[in-house]
Amino acid sequence: MVRPMIMIPAFAVFALAPVQAEAQRAEKDIVATAVEAGSFTTLAAALEAAGLVAVLQGEGPFTVFAPTDAAFAELPAGTVEALLADRQALTRVLTYHVVAGRVTSDMVVGLSEAETVAGIKAPIRVEAGKVYVGGAQVVTPDVLASNGVIHVIDTVMLPPEM
Repeated sequence: MVRPMIMIPAFAVFALAPVQAEAQRAEKDIVATAVEAGSFTTLAAALEAAGLVAVLQGEGPFTVFAPTDAAFAELPAGTVEALLADRQALTRVLTYHVVAGRVTSDMVVGLSEAETVAGIKAPIRVEAGKVYVGGAQVVTPDVLASNGVIHVIDTVMLPPEM
């Protein structure tokens, strides 16, 4: 069985124990943490439209590769609107951004893919000291929440069939 994962540059690998200790102190869930950041309004609206807010506010733990509003803005014109109008496709895209379990940056060394909640493996690669998952670059790893961890990405990951 392949363990879920995310890769970060080798120089940014952290010890697991301190990350777990910090995660235990995190007070807000994944959704509240993302909303408070202020740069995930499109993601929050998409989660609401797909009926996934309550899931990501649940016990978890979850790992979310969270595209910023700027990432959503880079999609071709009409893509966001089309996804919001098609709950099944929207759910598929959003669950492609979620991995079951708390997967911190230190857990990824030597791994090449992550099994997403959508049931699709997202490829992971490190190139020139940068980490990419599903074609998106991880720009901020290990944003801790009470029920998991968020890794901020610069691109909306679309499942291969899309």
